[in-house]
Amino acid sequence: MILSDLSQSGRYEGLHPAFPKVFEYVKSHNLLNAELGKIEIDGEDVFIINSEPECLTKENQVLEYHQKYLDIHILLEGQETIGWKNLSDCKQEKKPFDAENDFGLYDDVPTSYVTLHPNEFAIVFPEDAHAPIIGEGKIRKLVVKIKVDESVFKG
Repeated sequence: MILSDLSQSGRYEGLHPAFPKVFEYVKSHNLLNAELGKIEIDGEDVFIINSEPECLTKENQVLEYHQKYLDIHILLEGQETIGWKNLSDCKQEKKPFDAENDFGLYDDVPTSYVTLHPNEFAIVFPEDAHAPIIGEGKIRKLVVKIKVDESVFKG
């Protein structure tokens, strides 16, 4: 997992060819006031989910993971805590991996938590089991989905 602020996104843009386009789009559009829903950047290879979820408590949130996509969680409004645990250390499977919907769930307790504030982001790779949307009340956030092709990573 990588944590940073949108003002520092240039430091990470070389890690994946889609990162520059995604960060430029996010910085150049008023997504806080845009319609909720899916925003296509490059078809099903790169898209954004603009959402306004109700947060859950740590006790009521589970770890999720993906294999087909990496996520960039970008907070627009509110405060969001995300739990993290290395996927290889997860043992308490709650829902087996669903390849069609690209997710599986674990009941393990995260080994660490980070809190995002507006304009901060977390890049979550397939090896990162993560428990997003922890906090109080509604938040406004983006989840960028980028299809994973291990050959494109430079880091």
